[in-house]
Amino acid sequence: MIRLRVKNFGPIGPGLENDGWIDFKRVTVFIGNQGSGKSTLAKLYSTFAWIEKALVRGDYERKWFERKGRLKNPFLSYHRLENYLESSRGDTLIEYQGDACTISYAKGQLSITESHGQDYKLPQVMYVPAERNFISYVRHPRELKLSSESLKEFLSAFDQAKQGMKGTVKLPINDSEIEYDKLNDILNLKGAGHKLRLTDASSGFQSLVPVYLVSQYLARSVREGSEESQQPMSADESERFRAEVESIFANASLTPEQKRVAISVLSSRFNKQAFINIVEEPEQNLFPSSQWDMLKSLLGFQSEGKHNRLVLTTHSPYVVSYLSLAIQGRHLQQRLIEAKRDDLLPSLYKIVPEKALLDADDVAIYQCNEIDGSISRLSAFEGIPSDENLLNSWLRQGNELFDQLLDLEEAI
Repeated sequence: MIRLRVKNFGPIGPGLENDGWIDFKRVTVFIGNQGSGKSTLAKLYSTFAWIEKALVRGDYERKWFERKGRLKNPFLSYHRLENYLESSRGDTLIEYQGDACTISYAKGQLSITESHGQDYKLPQVMYVPAERNFISYVRHPRELKLSSESLKEFLSAFDQAKQGMKGTVKLPINDSEIEYDKLNDILNLKGAGHKLRLTDASSGFQSLVPVYLVSQYLARSVREGSEESQQPMSADESERFRAEVESIFANASLTPEQKRVAISVLSSRFNKQAFINIVEEPEQNLFPSSQWDMLKSLLGFQSEGKHNRLVLTTHSPYVVSYLSLAIQGRHLQQRLIEAKRDDLLPSLYKIVPEKALLDADDVAIYQCNEIDGSISRLSAFEGIPSDENLLNSWLRQGNELFDQLLDLEEAI
């Protein structure tokens, strides 16, 4: 179980009710008003998942991470959260429990306890920021002069995804496709009877295409697990890998079989075995039906690996509603299989694709409150997320305001 506990950090005050632990399921969603802490929680999860990976991979010694001020720079500054330490409501407490280690930050000090015997899968962590809309106009990350390191990394992944395209890629909305002109470094959008540059397309396509291409590319790279599709090691990773391989072969006390096993274990430390996809506002600039198509795609990429995780922040009531469809679809699938009505499964999959089906236990939705910094977990009935949530309440309030106008009109 991966979980996070946050108190008194930026917009987060007392945090989650009861014991304070936020469980990160295979699909985890944060909803709430602007400034309520949705992105803060997603960014902290991204940060601590990366620290855990770096420890397992041997990037740095544990003591390096525990030095005073290390959390603030470079880790919190990576997501531009460093100033939250000074502007917090009280004594900041952040705790992360992963499969490989437990990381705690309290009273200005970071401490790490390594776990033993856990089945840790080295992840590919990708944070998709909400500021992504304009990147369709950027040909290469080096053209940017930004302070957001997370956006730069996403742009680098977008560039890799473009380079890795083979032919046209089918998009989930409007029966459209995207193709990459490598010679001119241009993405072209193709539809029924038309072709135009992505830079000339609607804002919805400019928002969707980068998320879709990067998510597809990274999910498939992890899933395929072949040498040609693995993410290439960085220069530092390659050097460490080479040095450790040489050390294994130079160890005269090891038998050939022991050396082979040691090399296998070493390789597993560097090969990505899970995809953690953290997406801010996947609904950005999309029509409700397109939001559903986008969500089905993200759920499909998540389902490509049993250790993959999808984390979303959203303002859209449709996203929560569509997640209910995915959960209800799983219930129905199980009932059809138990009733031996496999003949009805194709009809089910036309409504909710098989790869988008979700077990209720694999989903957690949290609601953030910007007034007091509290967090609550959305209740569920038989696994289906409750309609009593902040997003739906504002839909109802719109109807109530309209009723008030009608009452006023009748008083004339």
